[in-house]
Amino acid sequence: MSTQQETFISHLVELRDRLIRALLVVVVVFVCLMPWAGDIYDILAKPMMDTLPEGTHMIATGVVTPFFVPVKVTMMVAFVLALPWVLFQAWAFIAPGLYAHEKRMALPLVAGSTLLFIIGMAFCYFFVFGMVFKFIAEFAPKSIVPAPDIEQYLSFVMSMFIAFGVTFEVPVAVILLVKAGIVDVAKLKEVRPYVIVGAFVIAAIVTPPDVISQLMLAIPMCLLYELGIILAGWMSKPVPAAADSAYVAPSIEDMDRELDRIEASERSDKG
Repeated sequence: MSTQQETFISHLVELRDRLIRALLVVVVVFVCLMPWAGDIYDILAKPMMDTLPEGTHMIATGVVTPFFVPVKVTMMVAFVLALPWVLFQAWAFIAPGLYAHEKRMALPLVAGSTLLFIIGMAFCYFFVFGMVFKFIAEFAPKSIVPAPDIEQYLSFVMSMFIAFGVTFEVPVAVILLVKAGIVDVAKLKEVRPYVIVGAFVIAAIVTPPDVISQLMLAIPMCLLYELGIILAGWMSKPVPAAADSAYVAPSIEDMDRELDRIEASERSDKG
């Protein structure tokens, strides 16, 4: 077996071990949370329940839905709680193959993107849901008694969480585009009007057909784009001359002398 094949197999074995370790922690957290699965779903449903008429409850149209929906919610919460450990396993797997400057950039970006995704979900839960559900309840005719299905509610909540979580990743995407050399800060400022239009188009597609949720997705997207421009401009500033002078490239004569020294050392070792 060649060295390349052995290296490839060792990487696969390490990847398998990292995935197992991450999965085990998620499963352990899930098992620990299972006794409170119903309470966890009640917390998720609180924004909707606060806007329903007094005495009204959510319904479950499936036979096993009252069991599986809280389990799905608990699995989602377990993954979010175990996310730092999962990301650590991913970092431990890829870190040996990165250069020093790539490590310095990758770790803050991974931590920042994770934090921004969680902040996006929290913003959606604490601010967006309450306003959207209140708007829908006030707009609905008085002859209708709303009784949302818990499975449809979970599907709606998950899609909104993903939409707002991804939206809050805009600064990270902008920084990566600049660091990769695909665009520069001046170009990002130039296309700002198109980004604003695109933000409202995306908000109209991924959110419910109400103005409030569309505005609450599009406006943060535009603001986060501006934040990404500021951070990318700060990170792409040229290094001061004083820092550059710390390293002096060797001349051709210096390299020739070093090669002669190495050859002389090898000859003396063989002698």
